[in-house]
Amino acid sequence: MRSSLKTLASQVSRRQAVSTPALTTSNSPASPPNANGKVTRASLNTLNRTNLQRLAIAQSRVLIASGVPTVPVKNLNGSSPVNPALAGITGILMSAAGLPVCLTRPPKLVLHPPPVSKSDIKSIPGISNTCRKTTKKQTKKGKTTEEVLKKYLQKVRHPPDEDCTICMERLSAPSGYKGPQPVVKPELVGKLSKCGHMYHLHCLVAMYNNGNKDGSLQCPTCKTIYGVKTGTQPPGKMEYHLIPHSLPGHLDCKTIRIIYNIPPGIQGPEHPGPGKSFTARGFPRHCYLPDSERGRKVLKLLLVAWDRRLIFAIGTSSTTGESDTVIWNEIHHKTEFGSNLTGHGYPDPNYLDNVLTELTAQGITEESVMQEKD
Repeated sequence: MRSSLKTLASQVSRRQAVSTPALTTSNSPASPPNANGKVTRASLNTLNRTNLQRLAIAQSRVLIASGVPTVPVKNLNGSSPVNPALAGITGILMSAAGLPVCLTRPPKLVLHPPPVSKSDIKSIPGISNTCRKTTKKQTKKGKTTEEVLKKYLQKVRHPPDEDCTICMERLSAPSGYKGPQPVVKPELVGKLSKCGHMYHLHCLVAMYNNGNKDGSLQCPTCKTIYGVKTGTQPPGKMEYHLIPHSLPGHLDCKTIRIIYNIPPGIQGPEHPGPGKSFTARGFPRHCYLPDSERGRKVLKLLLVAWDRRLIFAIGTSSTTGESDTVIWNEIHHKTEFGSNLTGHGYPDPNYLDNVLTELTAQGITEESVMQEKD
């Protein structure tokens, strides 16, 4: 690669020698381009990384000033596998070959807004308070398994010859569940009242007992939720307020900032490792919503999700592989304020629709907000 670049550089030098009446030699490590944006032979022989960058940038300025269209060559700061010096020499050679070059830097990750004074932080109109806390005391004790099944199921006397999607045995045959035996006959079949999907009662009892046992039931086929679904989010605090800055793509309004803070602790009986410690990396976590009508709607639903302990869970991090740590729980948040380099920022015209869909999948809708008020 280097030998081919040297050969190409020498060819460029010979071309410039023919087209330039006189070449001057400078005692400096590298001479800048002359008035025509061209490079002297002595310059090419003494270029290093820094001078290549300066030389290429100076040449691009000459081209831009003359109104010549340019081709961008990025990553001068070495943030990618493209070597900065290689980018510089590439720019020089492309320019010499008649391909104008403009050297630019890649966009930067902007996680947080500019500093905001306390006097500029405001409460959100239509939403009471600016903070919510959850504790273990808020965890509601679920009903008995029999009460839950009786409330949401209807017995099927003549089950069809179809598969039970929990145990994968035929509904017309006994349940294939092999775990601890519930106090239910394995051949009984029940139908969920809303969606109409049918399962062995034996399988549904086992599924409920292996879950959060919060009095709710979720159809394993269509995900319809019966009752109020709650999660296993550890105790913590959620703050929310307005800041006087706009998000990319939402320049017509201010920004709602949400701050989640969950400390490390000991797992409870509802968690994967009861009695074991868990970590809480990256807290406090800052998230952002536009202060628009839809943005406020999303915030109201997130407050319900927080109260129901559905925003976070304890599990294995998909990013680091660490187990027994606090992780996001299938409700995506935007954690980049002024960029979208990781996909967790703005602009993103589909985000509000997507997060509303995710909240609905957790059983949280506008009706949920009214229920919480009641």
